[in-house]
Amino acid sequence: MVKRSHGYRVSTRKLMTKKVRQRGMPSLGKLLHTYNEGDRVDIIIDSAIHGGQPHRRFHGRVGIIQRRRGQAYEVETTLGKKTKLLIIRPEHLRPSGSQTE
Repeated sequence: MVKRSHGYRVSTRKLMTKKVRQRGMPSLGKLLHTYNEGDRVDIIIDSAIHGGQPHRRFHGRVGIIQRRRGQAYEVETTLGKKTKLLIIRPEHLRPSGSQTE
């Protein structure tokens, strides 16, 4: 018996698979998009870029930009009743469609 792996990207075979026409690197507009403090963003992991990826449990969640941190952003999101502060690069963020406040 081989011991089961419990790595950082375990059970992500379907989650981090891109559609056929979306494969490859993201466009420059997506990489150069700037976010301001208080912006709501969707956390969508781009599997082509490994740097700055959040954990898979945060994929699909909505967060609020707190501040810029180097090339990345500090994003606050909830996980159950707790609030988590994530450091995510902009390739894994999208402007949220739910801009209601």
